[in-house]
Amino acid sequence: MLGVTPGFTVQGEGIVIGVDEAGRGPLAGPVVAAAVVLGRAIPAGVDDSKRLSPARRASLDEALRECCDWAVAVVDPEEIDRVNIFMATMLAMTRAVAKLTAALGCETREVLIDGNLTPHGRCEDWHWPARPIVGGDALEPCISAASIIAKQWRDRLMCEAAAAHPHYGWERNKGYGTPEHLEALRLHGPSPLHRRSFAPVAQLVLI
Repeated sequence: MLGVTPGFTVQGEGIVIGVDEAGRGPLAGPVVAAAVVLGRAIPAGVDDSKRLSPARRASLDEALRECCDWAVAVVDPEEIDRVNIFMATMLAMTRAVAKLTAALGCETREVLIDGNLTPHGRCEDWHWPARPIVGGDALEPCISAASIIAKQWRDRLMCEAAAAHPHYGWERNKGYGTPEHLEALRLHGPSPLHRRSFAPVAQLVLI
């Protein structure tokens, strides 16, 4: 969950880290956050992961993990249910940045985060200057890179989970509440990877 080459990225007066998450809305699986420091050269076409085709996103993910410093943090469904999805997202971001800064061992000038909120004041382990940017995954290349890495990492986890829990079609829906997934939930009930605090799953548990 960490890819760092000391001295590889341009540090100057302190690094700038881009952060984004994947998996806030699904009914099953973890939430994943990535933290990225861009290298001296990045592949062309880096953009918000949602605006890329699956093939292009996979290609960029591989290229970015080779040319950037990055870290990924995963918060599992049990912890999501315990702290709620918003706090789980904040925790994932905090853990990803902590891993990356510890590995790089240099001053952080700023952390740029997609959205309108940051973990500052919400997670006690967060202690870096942070700036939220609405739509940042399409505006700031370091956030775009984080969105791609987080999305691909989570998609791989869900495809692996699909092999152990084949009823739900996770290799296709990645845990989102598609008609296929909802029908499988109705027929087979929740799996250990379902978020039991999310309404469609909670309603089935109560039946």
